Amino acid sequence: MNQVRSKPSIALLGLGIMGSGMACRLIGAGFRLTIYNRTAQKAASLVGRGAKLAQTPREAVERADMIISMVADDASSRNVWLGEKGALGAAIPGAVLIESSTLSLPWIKELAAAAAARGCELLDAPVTGSKAQAASGELTFLVGGAPLALERVRIVLSVMSRAIVYVGPSGNGALLKLINNFLCGVQVASLAEAVAWIEKSGADGEQMLEFLKNGAGGSPLIQVDI
Repeated sequence: MNQVRSKPSIALLGLGIMGSGMACRLIGAGFRLTIYNRTAQKAASLVGRGAKLAQTPREAVERADMIISMVADDASSRNVWLGEKGALGAAIPGAVLIESSTLSLPWIKELAAAAAARGCELLDAPVTGSKAQAASGELTFLVGGAPLALERVRIVLSVMSRAIVYVGPSGNGALLKLINNFLCGVQVASLAEAVAWIEKSGADGEQMLEFLKNGAGGSPLIQVDI
């Protein structure tokens, strides 16, 4: 019991495909976890495993040393942090805010300023990986913000990840995630065009795709998609 109490108290906002897996990892590691989700029914299994369910983002963070957000977009992030019952208004000064959603740079800069005004540190820490990686603790965090804030939360991020990549000042984590998404999107689009070209030609598609997958034009993403 004393070991559990010595660990930081965490609030996690958002229990979608990614957030649910992250929550399971934190509970399994023995962290005190309070959760919030717009659809409370999705939290039932996590409550059964020991998480505390809050009715609002504000309620979720009242005693949290670290606050993680994993939501869909800028609008959702703005609502959980700065909405009428948003988390930032009840965040403990000195708490570290970890925004792991994929968001725009202007909003990250605005949120960082609002966090600083509250006396909190913001880390923009979006992730690469999907449902399976979230569940198995194999995400990669791309982190922008103060190095000392990262060191404070490293033990928490480590439970959910295989790698933590620090990329410099606030906003750089969000920037790298957007660039990564752009490059992945280009590869998927070009692969779709290549497959359509092969199919129209009537050539041996399996043979050609095998070459493309392992040649100079290949990549881990293309290998998975093929």
